Amino acid sequence: MPLVHLTDLISKPDNTYAIGAFNVSDMEMAMGAIKAAEELHAPLILQIAEGRLRYSPLDLLGPVMIAAAKKCSMPTAVHLDHGSTMETIKLALDLGFTSVMFDGSKYPLDENIARTQEVVKLARSYGADVEGEIGRVGGAEGDYKSVDVLVTSVEEAKRFAEESGIDAMAVAIGTAHGNYKEKPQLRIDRLKEIHAAVKTPLVLHGGTGLTEEDFRTCLANGIQKINIATASYDASAAKIKEVAAANPQAKYFDFSDAIVQGTYENVKKHMHIFGLEQKA
Repeated sequence: MPLVHLTDLISKPDNTYAIGAFNVSDMEMAMGAIKAAEELHAPLILQIAEGRLRYSPLDLLGPVMIAAAKKCSMPTAVHLDHGSTMETIKLALDLGFTSVMFDGSKYPLDENIARTQEVVKLARSYGADVEGEIGRVGGAEGDYKSVDVLVTSVEEAKRFAEESGIDAMAVAIGTAHGNYKEKPQLRIDRLKEIHAAVKTPLVLHGGTGLTEEDFRTCLANGIQKINIATASYDASAAKIKEVAAANPQAKYFDFSDAIVQGTYENVKKHMHIFGLEQKA
């Protein structure tokens, strides 16, 4: 199936489901995600964060992601997560990614808008979509320094959506990247206010560790894309340890299969929670 755009997947009239965007760092993780999508007949977003590129160089992993998406029988988009440099964003677009995220949340609002507009202009020349971020999701994505949550302002979200030209907007409502040290306090009240104020599809980062009820409450109140990264990495690592414990003589390909299986199980679980079965 041909690659699809981010907007093909998240532009929908109701809030009965949200698209899962699953970070992958190798061929095996991509294979596991696709296995889950095809089994559930679900749409899929494969993505990689710039903060993970030290482990998975984009010029090597990017073509694998594109090839995997084209091979998948379900509609699949390929997305750059948390792009921070124009060099990386341009490389992703050159490779054929159908969308990129520019994370300008560390900048003052005016600068975030201006920088995001530059990314939008570049992406449009490739026919690609753009996700931006306003407010600040806590924790750390990849090797980036950990930061505190800065809940998104309704007024700033409205201005950012209107002026930046983005196709999707990541908002901060109390979630954080990575594993939570304590139960997150989600600002569903703020999510409702933002959803009422803007038309741009909303994105939830920091999904690992949220409950099924948390996810369903978020998608019922405007979230159309949910990012999952750490949970898949943890599931894959757990499968590797399980194989090693059961068979001390396990070989490379046993561990390769474990990564596929761990990712598959985690993606399938989250696709069920997000209401994606039979939505392709």
